[in-house]
Amino acid sequence: MEKVVSSNETTVVVGAGISGMTTAIELANLGNKVILIEKEPYIGGRVTQLYKYFPKLCHPTCGFEINLQKIRASQDITVLTMAEVIDVAGSEGDFTLKVKVHPRYIKETCTACGDCTPALTSEFDDQYNLGMMKRKGIYRNNNNAYPNTYTIDPGLLGTDELAEAKKACKFDAIDEDMAEENIELTAGVVVWATGWTPYDAAKIQAYGYDRFDNVITNIELERMMDPYGPTGGKILRPSDNTEAKNVAFIQCAGSRDENHLPHCSRFCCMASLKQTHYLREKYDDDFEASIYYIDIRSIDRFEDFYKKVQNDDNVTFIKSKVASITEDDETKNPILHGVDTEGYHRYSNSHDLIVLAVGMESNVEKDILPEQIEVNRSNYIEDTSNLPGFYAAGCSTDALDVNRSVQQSTATALRALQSINHISKGNS
Repeated sequence: MEKVVSSNETTVVVGAGISGMTTAIELANLGNKVILIEKEPYIGGRVTQLYKYFPKLCHPTCGFEINLQKIRASQDITVLTMAEVIDVAGSEGDFTLKVKVHPRYIKETCTACGDCTPALTSEFDDQYNLGMMKRKGIYRNNNNAYPNTYTIDPGLLGTDELAEAKKACKFDAIDEDMAEENIELTAGVVVWATGWTPYDAAKIQAYGYDRFDNVITNIELERMMDPYGPTGGKILRPSDNTEAKNVAFIQCAGSRDENHLPHCSRFCCMASLKQTHYLREKYDDDFEASIYYIDIRSIDRFEDFYKKVQNDDNVTFIKSKVASITEDDETKNPILHGVDTEGYHRYSNSHDLIVLAVGMESNVEKDILPEQIEVNRSNYIEDTSNLPGFYAAGCSTDALDVNRSVQQSTATALRALQSINHISKGNS
């Protein structure tokens, strides 16, 4: 790995999802040096896994590709992938970050030409597609992956397959001897933008996610929707690979629950409305959706989108917190049990497929952060005022959708700029 140059006027942004990318670009546009750190092999975070944004229902590449172009073109942004921050110490103008850089086993000479892949036969779980399909041991996780280079799965090391792949590489880009590196970075300002993880649906035992094949999560449905995803854009029941035409969405699956996530994850309602609308368009009248909800939270301009879905005759809204899910032994249809709180009727409703609108769990690791940083009980960074020069962006601060994450990250960049200017004046 080439040496990464940093100074007390450098801003280190930890996390290269849409929030980290936005903050880095805004600062670099004003001529500031930024190091953008990402623990995964490629930048983009959760946004790259989405099929369409609400309310316009455009593909994420609309905005994501523009951000990638800006990062590629910038002389002021250094991207460091497969890098994990393990410690942060210091203060404004004098931060030190300890970073563990994991090996990619691919040199920078790689052009992702694909000549190495025909030699590969082994398959590995595709984490990008949430384990719903397999990938080869030399891979890029999506068509827009950046850096535009391959990554080698450690499980391929030392195999005859990799030896054959190495022979096929005319750029001599495969290096099995790459090792983990530990580096230290100096920074004047640190921005924490480590994003989020979908809540583990298996923890909601009453819903049987880990027992019933035809109970999936909203993120898994998002990958199914993608024509380049595991099902080629078809909404298939995992039990028999037939298309689901009667789908139920369970809202607040793990959110607003003291036993799971105490907070409202904010994006789940609109995500289910978006997915319902998309499926109705895809299958026309040959599709029915049911949405089981506690409350529908579609604030601001999203209210119109909610009304549009609500007025669809093929969409049914049931105000109820589903009590449990069982399964029909013959059809493998999930059966939802509960009470409709508007009519107080007990129900046992069968559906082809259940989509759990799982909540947003913060990726913030409190033990890594400086002790002055306050983290609330939902594990979001609540207050950084006790440590000038350290800021949080996007879903490190709260459960936010893409739009609000971008807005919040832009505001964070402006706050970071004030610290940068303060440091510059002190150095002059």
